[in-house]
Amino acid sequence: MKHRINLSSQKALSALMKNYLLKTLVVVLGIFINLSLFAQDTKTITGTVVDEQDNPVIGATVIVKGTQIGVPTDFDGKFELQVPTDKEILLISFIGMEPQEIDITNQTKLEVVLAPSSVQLEETIVVGYGQQKKESVVGAITQTTGEVLQRTAGVTDIGMALTGNLPGVITINSSGMPGEEDPQIIIRSASSWNNSDPLVLVDGVERPMSGVDMNSVESVSVLKDASATAVFGVKGANGVILITTKRGKEGSARIDVSANMTMKVPSKLPNKLDSYDALMARNYAIEHELGVSPDSWGYMTPQNIIEKYRYPADLAEAERYPNVDWQDVLFKDYAMSYNANLNVSGGTKFVKYFASADFAHEGDLFYVFDNGRNYDSGYAYNRINVRSNLDFQLTKSTVFRLNLAGSNGQKKTPWGQTNSGDWAVAQQWAGAYNIAPDVFLPQYSDGSWGFYPNISNVSNSAQNLSLSGTMLSTTTQINTDFILEQELDFITKGLKFRGAVSWDNTFLERNRGINDLYNDAQQKWIDPATGIATYKKEYENNNKFDFQQGVLWNTSDGSVDNNFTQRNLEYQLRLNWDRQFGNHNITAMGMFSRKERARGSIIPNFREDWAFRTTYDYKSRYFLEYNGAYNGSETFSKDYRFAFFSSGAIGWMISEESFMESLGFLDMLKLRASYGEIGDDYISGRWLYLTQWAYGGNSSLDLNHGTSPYDWYRESAVGNPDVRWETVKKFNAGIDYAFFDGLLAGSVEYFRDNRVDILVGGGDRAVPSYFGPTPPTANLGEVETNGYEIQVRVNKVLNNGVRLWGDMSMTHAVNEIIERDDPALYEDYRKQAGYSLGQTRAYVDAGYFNTYDALYGSPMHDTNDPYKVPGDYYVLDFNADGIIDSKDQIPYGYSGSPQNTYNATVGVEWKGFSAFVQFYGVNNVTRNVPLTSFGSKLNTVYDFGTWWSQETPNADVTVPRWLSEPSYNSGTQYLFDGSYVRLKNAELAYTVNGGWINSIGFRTLKIFVNGNNLWVWSKMPDDRESNFAGSGGQGAYPTMKRYNLGIRFTL
Repeated sequence: MKHRINLSSQKALSALMKNYLLKTLVVVLGIFINLSLFAQDTKTITGTVVDEQDNPVIGATVIVKGTQIGVPTDFDGKFELQVPTDKEILLISFIGMEPQEIDITNQTKLEVVLAPSSVQLEETIVVGYGQQKKESVVGAITQTTGEVLQRTAGVTDIGMALTGNLPGVITINSSGMPGEEDPQIIIRSASSWNNSDPLVLVDGVERPMSGVDMNSVESVSVLKDASATAVFGVKGANGVILITTKRGKEGSARIDVSANMTMKVPSKLPNKLDSYDALMARNYAIEHELGVSPDSWGYMTPQNIIEKYRYPADLAEAERYPNVDWQDVLFKDYAMSYNANLNVSGGTKFVKYFASADFAHEGDLFYVFDNGRNYDSGYAYNRINVRSNLDFQLTKSTVFRLNLAGSNGQKKTPWGQTNSGDWAVAQQWAGAYNIAPDVFLPQYSDGSWGFYPNISNVSNSAQNLSLSGTMLSTTTQINTDFILEQELDFITKGLKFRGAVSWDNTFLERNRGINDLYNDAQQKWIDPATGIATYKKEYENNNKFDFQQGVLWNTSDGSVDNNFTQRNLEYQLRLNWDRQFGNHNITAMGMFSRKERARGSIIPNFREDWAFRTTYDYKSRYFLEYNGAYNGSETFSKDYRFAFFSSGAIGWMISEESFMESLGFLDMLKLRASYGEIGDDYISGRWLYLTQWAYGGNSSLDLNHGTSPYDWYRESAVGNPDVRWETVKKFNAGIDYAFFDGLLAGSVEYFRDNRVDILVGGGDRAVPSYFGPTPPTANLGEVETNGYEIQVRVNKVLNNGVRLWGDMSMTHAVNEIIERDDPALYEDYRKQAGYSLGQTRAYVDAGYFNTYDALYGSPMHDTNDPYKVPGDYYVLDFNADGIIDSKDQIPYGYSGSPQNTYNATVGVEWKGFSAFVQFYGVNNVTRNVPLTSFGSKLNTVYDFGTWWSQETPNADVTVPRWLSEPSYNSGTQYLFDGSYVRLKNAELAYTVNGGWINSIGFRTLKIFVNGNNLWVWSKMPDDRESNFAGSGGQGAYPTMKRYNLGIRFTL
């Protein structure tokens, strides 16, 4: 009689592993364990254990029920076992498979097929310092898996991969620079102007996401309400992201390999007019302003000259009348990126292991000209992550865990450029955003580089990039965890102890590479009016002969930047207790942790937390949870250094009630709510409670400015002994549901946060200037946040085997400043209170002056009023004082963080084929993009739509000015609706399990093509979601579209 149980396939090992497994498991375990059978009456049972594809299951446990008699299956999935004649049941099990009991009363030969375990990761939720069954969770927690993150095409950054995959998690991107694509992450909404970043924990320790590759991620949990985040203490007020890495499981070695090849292209860049259209536009702008600026007539360009920019007769005219598409010159058609990963997992009863190595290369989109100096400049990023997670079963009740992880990221940039916010870095993409098409050629036919002598701040991006040397900045991270877990059932059943020590070190080496600063090349500008060429280097400085470019660069071996050296130590002691008494389930956790964090040569920062959590449920129907944390921070004086914060939650699985049984369509319905307080101590600066003194400086003694021989002792900072914790009070109510046998499932959340005692820095306080020094930091702020989340998941398997699935979600979150120490005499609209954090403010217009009558009847501008002409914006005199000035700048639109985010992912699977698309969008967000036409008297003109004229009085924008400079004339035209909808991800894949791939040694094989940021709809001139990177609104390294080809297989 055959007993068949279906399970995921287990593939063959190599011949070497086969011999090793047979010798160690069959010989050692088979002989030593079965010695206990000697001299007993036995019978021989043989059999084979396979999976649903008839592949042998290697290392499955076959044991006689009620005894310690058992053997593992060998390389072929076979076993032979001597069973006492009085025993009738065999237990057969393997990690990840459903165990099976088999009656052997009338059998001596078995064939067993194991089935997949019905317990999925989704049913276990990772929470603060532990795990809970999904049904018992009463906090606002969402979770996804590493497999979901891996669907993000060609993306190696976990933060970018989170976009749209977790309700309530808002990601904001600003740059596509290799190695600097980390987005800003906000959970639900910001509630403090000091910091809105969530706490990120990797395996329970605060660490950056960049040290973890996606192939090593088991799950990512996001904790949003007080009951979920309170145990994390001072840094959990903004929410918590828990990243859990993979660990080994008992069984044969599993080797997973993946490789991706990604083509990157710019997503969207500002549309600029070419030289011909820009000069035509300039003539129109000059004509428009002649009434207030007659001198502009001298800048009119004849039509026959304008024609030469578009239709030059020869090379000489092409160089005299440039028409450069700088975006085309600076950027290649595409750049390539690559990612490869290898990880191995498995284990025995004594040790389980997971080891991973991941390599990522991000190519550069910039085109680098041949500089004749025998080196290539530009950007690139290479990163390798390695990880080893080991679990040692020292005794039946003792486990020792060792986690070792390292990351080495090497960023290549032009010399001296350390981050995308540097001014020099901004000059690289100035061409894409700002350089006029007619000002000069990137490089002339004689090899000289273009320059513009009339204005100092006009850069030749092509030259800057090509001749700036090359610098390697290498960041090395080393993370180490030592963990000891001990079951204490001898004290009371379910009691466990856990102790952990973690050491993290980060080092940054800079200035390794080629320093080519101040070794100028020849530069040239041809005056289009005269055709005369001007050379920046007329002769060689040393010998006064003709200038000759030398190769004078030198190499640098680099040095460690001590300011970025990070040393972290964290140690933690924890007791967990989990006990069931009939229908009553009780858990408790008590934890002590201490953190020491130091950067460079500073004295370490210290934090200390004492936390506890207790949960109770009755029949998995009624749930209670209470959390508390006694947090300590060096930021405050001894009177406020420690504070206690607590939270509680309740839940009701109403679908388990008898009165709900008649609702056949209802699978699950749970109601839950939580409330609590969490402290936060984040603010720049240390020892705010201390008045600080400095030494240096002296006094003038007479009219001749003679100085005292004695130096001062002076009060450099005024302390505030009463500075204390920010406190956020969080309320959350939620409903979890599932209908129609899993067809529909999801959740609905409502939340409200009230953060009080927010720290206001001295420079932001409403203290008169005659106070003298900078006022002390004080707890004077308050912010309220509220909103809701909706998630709907769809899962349907049709009769023909086609599976359709979908995951849709929406988050709405708004915040309002209640108090921020605004000047008392300010009008309400000028105060920050009553508006959102980062509220946009502008001079709002009421349309255009379409006639001189409207212009003459308009309020006077406090500056440059005579330069107003019809077609300008009619700026509102908001305070009705008869004059337009700074007091008329009012709240407009929204902040730079979206109030609403939307996600819709739909997919299909059938016989190994799979496909999905993910759309992501935001609205209620405002972004400032101040791209000014004719800036610095250059012919840079942006295509923002139609210009005002008598024929188009409802045009998109006003006419830019050439010489005249009216005040307040931009109105709101540079404030864009930051809403967008993008095709965030799409994938088409084919997966093979079993069959022909087994014959070549594979367990599974997946081949896929996918894409990221494939399409975007937006009213913004470029595809940036924020201005925090690069040179703000003036541009940044382009955001990328990605087209990816990948393969993933298991051995």
